[in-house]
Amino acid sequence: MLTITVASASFTDESEALVTRHTTVFCGSLIDGISSRPVKSRTLTIRDGIIVSISKTSPETTIDLDLSDYTCLPGLINTHVHFDANPEDAADYGVYARRTQADNLALILRNAEITVRSGFTTVRHAGAWFPDTLAMAKAKIDAGGAIGPRIQSAGPYLTIPGGGGDLTFPEIPTDKIPAESQQGIATTPEEFADRAKSAIDNGADFLKVIASGAVFSTGTEPGAPEMHQDDIEAVVAVAKQRGVKVTAHVHSDQSGRDAILAGVNSLEHASLLSDETIALAVENEVALSMDVYNGTYTDSVGRDLGYPKVFIERNFDTTEAQRIVFEKAVAAGATLLYGTDAGVLPHDMGGWQFEIMIERGMTPMQAIQSATSAAAKHMELGDEVGALSVGLRADIIAVRGDPLANVKRLRHVSFVMKDGLLVKGPTPSSSR
Repeated sequence: MLTITVASASFTDESEALVTRHTTVFCGSLIDGISSRPVKSRTLTIRDGIIVSISKTSPETTIDLDLSDYTCLPGLINTHVHFDANPEDAADYGVYARRTQADNLALILRNAEITVRSGFTTVRHAGAWFPDTLAMAKAKIDAGGAIGPRIQSAGPYLTIPGGGGDLTFPEIPTDKIPAESQQGIATTPEEFADRAKSAIDNGADFLKVIASGAVFSTGTEPGAPEMHQDDIEAVVAVAKQRGVKVTAHVHSDQSGRDAILAGVNSLEHASLLSDETIALAVENEVALSMDVYNGTYTDSVGRDLGYPKVFIERNFDTTEAQRIVFEKAVAAGATLLYGTDAGVLPHDMGGWQFEIMIERGMTPMQAIQSATSAAAKHMELGDEVGALSVGLRADIIAVRGDPLANVKRLRHVSFVMKDGLLVKGPTPSSSR
């Protein structure tokens, strides 16, 4: 009988995570992340963490994991997470100066485990105030010493002094701002190019520029341009030379247009884009990662958690605006990536955004593909993850029933496998 190690909260450096040498998973229904329709009754055979066959099941087939009552999907992908932050931190940004590196590492690893258990087996970590600590956590996960998703990291925020990506808040005295959080700060194109090179040299898989101010910041306006077009162009030039992509945090139409013309590959938020700038994004094949659920969460808990009044007001101003832009982007045929800004949203609520995406114009299958094959293609991981296909990594999730009929089912993922390692779900049984 095959033995499969099930990852748990007690997983340690000394534990040996055995990737399954050979196992079979039976799915009552299967959404492969690419096709327009699901298929029924499929068996996935996995060897060394790779899917080697997908077949209709014959009566004599031996099954290690029977998911007859479930729909199987590819492991989900979130293109906008921040593991070194929790939503409640917005009530007291001073906590970032009080946490030690050990505290931050524990926080990142805890949020990473929560994320993968909720069904997101791959993430794009879109900038960090503690990039060195994030790199430590990523290395630990990659080595099998901790449980977490596959991570692409932007490293530090590339931002202006006091801008939306700078750890500058009234709660944090200047002398208490960690040097680790200041690695991406620059004022000229030449300085931004140097910061971009350093970020890549330190392991960044892509780069993030703060083109306009963040919603949850003080002293800046969400739509006010912060980096000039020539600053962003300097970062893009380095990225192209090193073979990585650039994403831009933008809210205003002006900063969105500047970033597109500077050559970025994707925009985050994009709350106030005009029709013309949406068309420009489509023309230049710039993807949009829009957190269209977060505003609902912030509105429901922000006052109780003690968020500053200005944060509540800005959230109100940008939430519906972003959803309207999302509707227009869907209609225009833009590439839309699943991105929740997890960190503003709790890390166990990654699956809550699908519903809003469908309400605002996507079909259920389009929404699922935005979190599977479309995201994998943008991240240049399409030959590894993002679909249930032969030759790809065995990243599999399962939910009870049909998520196409009721997408809320993706809020509660019952089964998670990453690289053939069972992260969450039932232990293998003998046969069907």
